[in-house]
Amino acid sequence: MVKIKPKRLLADLHELRKFGACGKGVVRTAFSQVDLDSRQWLIGKMTEAGLHVQEDGIGNVIGYSRNSGQALLMGSHTDTQPEGGWLDGSLGVISALEVARTLLESSNTQYRAVDIASWMDEEGTFCGLLGSRSFCGKISPEVIANAKDRNGLTLTEAIHAAGLNEVPVARIDPGRYVAYLEAHIEQGARLVSAKKHIGVVTAIVGIRSFKLVFTGEQNHAGTTPMQLRKDAGMALIRLANDIDAVYRKISGDTTVWTIGHVKFEPGSHSIVPGHAEMMLQFRDPDSRLLDRFEAALYDLVAMGKKTGPVEITIEPLGAPIPPAFMDDGLQEHIVRAAETHAPGDWICMPSGAGHDAMVFADILPTAMLFVPSIGGISHNFAEDTKEEDIVLGCQVFATAAASILKAHT
Repeated sequence: MVKIKPKRLLADLHELRKFGACGKGVVRTAFSQVDLDSRQWLIGKMTEAGLHVQEDGIGNVIGYSRNSGQALLMGSHTDTQPEGGWLDGSLGVISALEVARTLLESSNTQYRAVDIASWMDEEGTFCGLLGSRSFCGKISPEVIANAKDRNGLTLTEAIHAAGLNEVPVARIDPGRYVAYLEAHIEQGARLVSAKKHIGVVTAIVGIRSFKLVFTGEQNHAGTTPMQLRKDAGMALIRLANDIDAVYRKISGDTTVWTIGHVKFEPGSHSIVPGHAEMMLQFRDPDSRLLDRFEAALYDLVAMGKKTGPVEITIEPLGAPIPPAFMDDGLQEHIVRAAETHAPGDWICMPSGAGHDAMVFADILPTAMLFVPSIGGISHNFAEDTKEEDIVLGCQVFATAAASILKAHT
């Protein structure tokens, strides 16, 4: 039985929190100076742990075990949203670091190989899941060349400013690894609602996003009779209501859908909108259900176009993101570890958020572990997790890692 050092784990998490601290939260967006500074700090911590550390040409920080034999790859990300919480991603990186140290310090596991990583720009400041996709060879040079942040800074410029333009980009050697593991805060309220403290992730949801554009006729709000209006705004509202009603009838237990952005133009209370836009996204771990949602959406748009009098167009926002399924065997290792340290205090559950783990799932056996988010809050300065849950999660993670390595190497 390997035993982590809780004080060391928590001390490192709080030290990392200082990089970009903003009240209770953190602002540490990818390639910002504070992000780059935090990566240098992390390089130092990995080096102290006896790892051979490299920062690659895309900004990934990877600590390679000096032990021989196949390795377990563990990691997450340390960049944040523009207004982020202190644990989103960081918990996984520091937990991986603590597991690597713990296994090296135990006579029973010190010869096992554990590599750990902080993947660059998971949050999408320039390009979502950038570091893990780059490491797995899943991103094209064209995407990297065209990526920009919200201020217009290109990714190429950011890489150059960080001094990484001449640094080689790391690529995965699948033969080196037995599996990929990632620990994370849940970012939702399922664990809190179930009054459980460990989540064993079964799958990461697929995501599909769409932009709908409504084109009517701009006119005077006081002099245009209702029966003569071509009101793009009302057409949007009616369709949004129909989408919600239909989706409630066909959704599964874990399906979610969000209309996250609407825009009326020209945006005055005295003008009938001639143009409106809506962004819709839906998520589920079942591809068949996602197909049903998409088909229903296109049927509703076709019906709205037929009814008129407003023209409606629809286009996908990027390629659909397929569901990623976690390895059954690895889940069993995590379940046994959870039952050892927290008997009956765990559940199997899907992840409603995307993670770096979804990039690895079709390359390596992959698994994730969740700990609760207080109030189910994340992507928010108020994000937090109880220290005892952080410690429990890391201990379960360490026990599972040792078990996986024993079984596979």
